Amino acid sequence: MILDLEMLRNFYSSYTAKVEQARKTTGHPLTYTEKILLSHLYDQSSLRDFKRGADYVDFRPDRVAMQDATAQMALLQFMNAGKAKVAVPASVHCDHLIRADIGAEHDLPAAKSANSEVYEFLRSVSEKYHIGFWKPGAGIIHQVVLENYAFPGGLMVGTDSHTPNAGGLGMAAVGVGGADAVDVLTAQPWELRMPRIIGVRLSGRLSAWASPKDVILKLLGMLTVKGGTNSVMEYFGDGARTLSTTGKATICNMGAELGATFSVFPFDDNASEYLNRTRRAEVAAMAQSCAADLMADAAVYEAPEQHYDKVIDIDLSAIEPHLNGPFTPDAATPISAMKDKMTTEDFPPVVEVGLIGSCTNSSYQDLCRAASVAKQACDKHIPVKAQLIINPGSEQIRYTAERDGILDIFKSIGAVIMTNACGPCIGQWHRHTDDNTRRNSIVTSFNRNFRRRADGNPNTYAFIGSPELTMALAIAGRLDFNPATDSLTDADGHSVRLDEPVGDVFPPRGFAVDDKGFIPPTDNDTQDINVIISPTSERLQRLAPFAPWDGHDLTDMPVLIKTKGKCTTDHISMAGPWLRFRGHLQNISDNLLMGAVNAFNGESNNVKCQLSGEYMTVSAAAKAYKAAGIASVVVAEDNYGEGSSREHAAMEPRFLNVRAVIAKSFARIHETNLKKQGMLALTFADKNDYDRVREDDRISITGLSAFAPGHNLTVTLTHNDGTSESFEVTHTYNATQAEWFKAGSALNYVLREQQH
Repeated sequence: MILDLEMLRNFYSSYTAKVEQARKTTGHPLTYTEKILLSHLYDQSSLRDFKRGADYVDFRPDRVAMQDATAQMALLQFMNAGKAKVAVPASVHCDHLIRADIGAEHDLPAAKSANSEVYEFLRSVSEKYHIGFWKPGAGIIHQVVLENYAFPGGLMVGTDSHTPNAGGLGMAAVGVGGADAVDVLTAQPWELRMPRIIGVRLSGRLSAWASPKDVILKLLGMLTVKGGTNSVMEYFGDGARTLSTTGKATICNMGAELGATFSVFPFDDNASEYLNRTRRAEVAAMAQSCAADLMADAAVYEAPEQHYDKVIDIDLSAIEPHLNGPFTPDAATPISAMKDKMTTEDFPPVVEVGLIGSCTNSSYQDLCRAASVAKQACDKHIPVKAQLIINPGSEQIRYTAERDGILDIFKSIGAVIMTNACGPCIGQWHRHTDDNTRRNSIVTSFNRNFRRRADGNPNTYAFIGSPELTMALAIAGRLDFNPATDSLTDADGHSVRLDEPVGDVFPPRGFAVDDKGFIPPTDNDTQDINVIISPTSERLQRLAPFAPWDGHDLTDMPVLIKTKGKCTTDHISMAGPWLRFRGHLQNISDNLLMGAVNAFNGESNNVKCQLSGEYMTVSAAAKAYKAAGIASVVVAEDNYGEGSSREHAAMEPRFLNVRAVIAKSFARIHETNLKKQGMLALTFADKNDYDRVREDDRISITGLSAFAPGHNLTVTLTHNDGTSESFEVTHTYNATQAEWFKAGSALNYVLREQQH
């Protein structure tokens, strides 16, 4: 069954004409990114040649996708918007709350029991507002979207940072916070700064142990986690046509690690085949009819340097397997160099666990190639040194892989098959270990490897590789094993080599599934359906609007914390066991900034409260200030808020009366989330001013009466010794975003405008 078929027919019937009008209005050839974005303007009469990296533009996305951890807060906000149904097709996917423990047979029933209150809330709110609902066990949001919803030329938003996964099928898919999703769900304009466009020209063909994962791992090493901020990664070239759709999705998925707004590949025969193989032949036919505009114009490809803001060339035939990490996904190392790096960096050499799956690498092709390596361990009698954990991407993939014997291959070498869910990738892993503080190494096919992320152990060195390399290193049990050159010892003491991985892109007998786990949106009248939230619930809490700005400058605010080094959304609002409170703002606020390093003492979750002079947790200090009617400030370094889209990292400080974050720079999604919740996201005009902030300072932010685009604000530090100093801070607020601050939040502003 093709979902949202009428929407798709309407889209393709008008797409080519909109692109032609955009080409005519701008007066120049169009990149594929421009074609998608300019055909999705909220008001087509506003069409003009927008300035990349500068102009804010209102768009009208085609659909919204939400995973269960973020859907709770998004839908709690939507419920306050006074709408009877969602304005665009939308879906909820229950993939984040399932803990990986013993195996799917045990873990899925356990999750259904433990999370029954949340699942019932999400099911009922989906039914009431006409949203598609994917039950626990149905699969990981981005794999399910790729199989069922993604379509070439479309624009979607999703409340998860890896929403860009759909770019593998030629869709512009953007990770956002829940407040952004509410804009789309309520038919409001969805605002985005027109991104710069980085063209990535691929040539050659991958070979041997190299995989699509290694393309993005190499790019991360080239550009770093900030290299794609406020940009789109648009791939093209002869090499792009050699990659499978799921391989392209892997590359687009991890564009989030570059900070990219989204990543996208042009439509080609592989995309058409993927649509056909996933039973969407009519969508493939409609896309074929628009094929010339589901890629950049020929003139762009002829002179890409004239049309992209930057062009990067990658020869796929020169790519070798990479192992990125630890602690950051841009620490890129070719596997051939790991032997030396492991020694010089003193990495724990033994691989204790190999984990294959996640939204990044859990397709049929991924499992098939990993299984081809696993089978060799069995056939060649090679002892497997590490524990193995497998998370299939969807019930369709799991069912098909089981039918085709792939799961049996994994089991034959001792692998545990977990539920079709995120599991260890997001910290939902009950790791069975002798000591969860011990230094150790694990290898995963995931997308992120921040400290503590997978298992909560700050001394777990997590490395990212392809599924096939992860399998090889798990078999070998060492980080420095290069399967292209090194040998292993079989059970009889003989030296043996692993052959290159192989695997079908599609199952030879087609995909199969008994029950996808999907409840489609109802066509019935739902006004009598009640969404029940117990007032005593520990998991769910109705939202109260944040207070509007009182019209005065923010003065005499203590420094809640001055963070040192990397401060991701994992540091600001940890996942793992805290996921259970994603629908309860008060309870989850207890984890505020608990992973951030305090620049004044080098410790995590230990800050000085200026009211008492005592050291306490960050949330305890914030609560003390709030109880005393005092606002506070967070000070941070570069790329503050890197990582997941979780808006809890913005809502928690707002709830605890943190009024501003002053940073050297921000990650895109988090900066938007702060703005949406009525906070000030401010940037040091001179990064060296960060060093001026002292532990006992009181901070004042003045000039707010004239808060407007391009108008800097002034920060004054009043030191404990009675001296003071001032400096300027900049911001990226446009006129509407400044109104969000004044109204107390973007949702407050929208409701106020509707009432007028």
